[in-house]
Amino acid sequence: MCYNGNHSGYGKRKEQPSHMPKKQFAIIGLGRFGSSVATFLSQMGYEVLAIDEDEERVQDVANTVTHAVSADSTDEEAMRALGVRNFDVVVVAIGQDIQASILTTLILKDLGVPKLIVKAQNELHGKVLNKIGADKVVFPERDMGLRVAHHLISPNILEHIELSTDYSIVELRVPASMIGKNLKQLDVRAKYGCNVLAIKRGNDMNVAPSADQAITEEDILVIVGRNEQLTKLEQAYA
Repeated sequence: MCYNGNHSGYGKRKEQPSHMPKKQFAIIGLGRFGSSVATFLSQMGYEVLAIDEDEERVQDVANTVTHAVSADSTDEEAMRALGVRNFDVVVVAIGQDIQASILTTLILKDLGVPKLIVKAQNELHGKVLNKIGADKVVFPERDMGLRVAHHLISPNILEHIELSTDYSIVELRVPASMIGKNLKQLDVRAKYGCNVLAIKRGNDMNVAPSADQAITEEDILVIVGRNEQLTKLEQAYA
């Protein structure tokens, strides 16, 4: 369904079947990032309110999400009327308009949104968002660039997840030089200061594997460490 104007019924708590997810999400800004987040959450069975000023973008997701609304997120009364503060998590995914992103974040904090996740364009934008109360700031373009760069350094790196400015987790496809050895022989902790958290083998996940765990060709290692240490590991097995 697609709505124009202000409607006060969204975000109200309502009984759902026990097997259904309970969290409700509002996504503000329906560019590529916002629409993909909204679509994924809807497919996972969550209730999603999608908001954008652009009527065409609203129509594009109208049949996917629970509610799709054309509204100005910098209008406090419009946000209040939509009941945005009643949602468990609000994601501000506004594109290039940094001023609108900051103003929207301020308004949502004033309204008392429980958890606010905001997309940032750059580091300075991110610092401002953190200062005004965003619970989490995400950098989708930067993070995607980092993943591509890590894959270029080492094609064996399947995934790179930044935990903080200093630490990350990588998924490393086992290179030929590791096959047949165990974790004690590889000793990545002593050599690189990194820890193997788990070994993925097909659909199985071995969490906290033992030191004598032998590595096979089909394994993927899940490794955590400081970014500079992980880079050394990646380069060593490039």
